[in-house]
Amino acid sequence: MGKKYWLLTTEHLKDRLWFKDEDDFKVGMNYVAVLSATRPARILSFVLMSNHVHFILESTQEDAKNFINEFKTIYSKYFRRKYLSKELLRENKIDIKEVSTFDEGLERAIAYVQMNSVAANICLHPSGYPWGTGDCYFNNSPATGTFVGDLTGRAVSRMIHSKISLPSNYLVSEKGYIHPSSYVSIDLVESVFKTPKRMAFFLNNSSKAKRNEDLPSIPSFRDQTIALGLSELCLSIYGKKFITELNPEQTSEILKQLRYRFSADPNQLARVTGISYENISKLLDRC
Repeated sequence: MGKKYWLLTTEHLKDRLWFKDEDDFKVGMNYVAVLSATRPARILSFVLMSNHVHFILESTQEDAKNFINEFKTIYSKYFRRKYLSKELLRENKIDIKEVSTFDEGLERAIAYVQMNSVAANICLHPSGYPWGTGDCYFNNSPATGTFVGDLTGRAVSRMIHSKISLPSNYLVSEKGYIHPSSYVSIDLVESVFKTPKRMAFFLNNSSKAKRNEDLPSIPSFRDQTIALGLSELCLSIYGKKFITELNPEQTSEILKQLRYRFSADPNQLARVTGISYENISKLLDRC
């Protein structure tokens, strides 16, 4: 079977986060770069969200499955080492759909991926979200940084959490990860959309954009910001480091404080705390 285009989506984790802080996102970005150099798949677009990821690849279906499974495997190992947790993503299901090249199917799929951060009310435009390809296309201000070839092998290995050799022309961004413009098929995507105006049209009319129409224009607090607030509240109010150390009454108070301070809904609180949605609802209703 020849190469085709595939939209890969992992199941949204309801009561856990893939990426708990900025360092986790950087590791995730660097693992994408590692796979771009070692797997036979062209990356057209991707985004790393707090509790799920999306990729659009040009490859065979088998190579697409291997790509996302390998990403889950290597990131899971990192997550377990850092947080001393059980398996994070083994049961995390994957949806793989072939993307049609007819009826502007590829344009709509790319716009769908790009607009995830906007639909989550994190930013007003994909270019404002660093964890993916949001600023890669039709960008007159290319990314700046240091080339991999200008760094020592040890420095690169520490950064990417891998001993593989990356191409020397891969660019390390000022944020400390390999910038996607180093390996994403930018020319292909721009040729698909043809002009910045046409790409903007698809972004503004994507299903993700329409879901966001009724949301306020000011971005919400990110999951990672609330996770940091959670730790600080537990420590300052009860002298405990983790919410799991609190009794039900104390947990209820912390959740109410998070809801009040960050306008967080039960779904977001479940992701950040690891408590099920059902229990979150009960604890918020607790007198």
